[in-house]
Amino acid sequence: MDNIAGKKSSLTWAVHLSVAALVIIWLIPTLGLLVSSFRTVEQISASGWWRALFPAEQNLTLRTAPPETQVQEGGVFVIEGNLFAVAGETPTQISAFGISAREVSAFAPGDTAELRRGGQITVATNGDYRLTNTEAFDGDRGARVFVTATVPPDFTLDNYDYVLFSGDARDGMGRAFLSTLTVTIPATVIPILIAAFAAYALAWMEFPGRALLIAFIVALLVVPLQLALIPLLSLHNAIGIGKGYLGVWLAHTGFGMPLAIYLLRNYMAGLPRDIIENARVDGATDFQIFTRIILPLSFPALASFAIFQFLWTWNDLLVAMVFLIDATGETTVMTRQIVELLGTRGGNWEILATAAFVSIAVPLLVFFTMQRYLVRGLLAGSVK
Repeated sequence: MDNIAGKKSSLTWAVHLSVAALVIIWLIPTLGLLVSSFRTVEQISASGWWRALFPAEQNLTLRTAPPETQVQEGGVFVIEGNLFAVAGETPTQISAFGISAREVSAFAPGDTAELRRGGQITVATNGDYRLTNTEAFDGDRGARVFVTATVPPDFTLDNYDYVLFSGDARDGMGRAFLSTLTVTIPATVIPILIAAFAAYALAWMEFPGRALLIAFIVALLVVPLQLALIPLLSLHNAIGIGKGYLGVWLAHTGFGMPLAIYLLRNYMAGLPRDIIENARVDGATDFQIFTRIILPLSFPALASFAIFQFLWTWNDLLVAMVFLIDATGETTVMTRQIVELLGTRGGNWEILATAAFVSIAVPLLVFFTMQRYLVRGLLAGSVK
């Protein structure tokens, strides 16, 4: 009796629980990446992203005012000020300080420490310091002081400004962002246009060898693209399109065409035959039927494939590295730019988090905008 049509399954709660778990598992790292992209490197090193809204204890490296600000009081040369004011930092409470990177918490606030180059320094809890010496201080920089302080949450847009608008072509991703759009948009539109025509022909036009052609297209779905990389690159180089956008557009078009034709053909074949036959009786040509009837009715399938193709092309690294050869950085895509950032700025987690989130922001927007068509397109042709 549990299988009676219309009766709700007793395992519905398990389905809902599984979906909720998958959403949470996917959402947590994305949220962490977003939060980390707005934090400073000191904040990221001091605490996890889940504590971003709470004060955190950090080790800061500050400097006193330069020797040119010293004054003489009797026979003693004195430099006074506030460590946070000199560095332009937000004042906070200091719990310990040190004068060596090996012992950053060697002294408590109020203690006096002997400097290596001569003199003594006393640091108060609020960051006020007094530097004294019997001889005049020399040099052009102040003494370095390591402090341990509880720092309030700090969020900044500097990471995005650096990633998107940096003048350094190696690190700035603004150009890579535009290059990725230049690759992705045509590589999504071109296969949709070609596959739509082919899918209509395979679904509603009678010609010899149609069944064999459909079987051949289905067989191409299981062919790994790595198998065709070298022969296709050799062909592109021979005809002079192996180092530019045209070559990578054609490569993505070729690799995405079998899935596009298969998906669209299944959907178009499931459309009501009466509509097509009535249009032909009224004198409509195949082109008119295709443009005025088939395309509007096939929008869910077109949108479904567009999601797949856009996400795959946007996140692609292999095809871009093979067919978009560039030594100047003019056509470097975002995936390759992130790989280079991992090598050149491996310790700058705030830059990597920002670059990674910028790279997934557009796919997320596309997916959530068109996801309502995804299921309808995937189920195309599955039910008669």
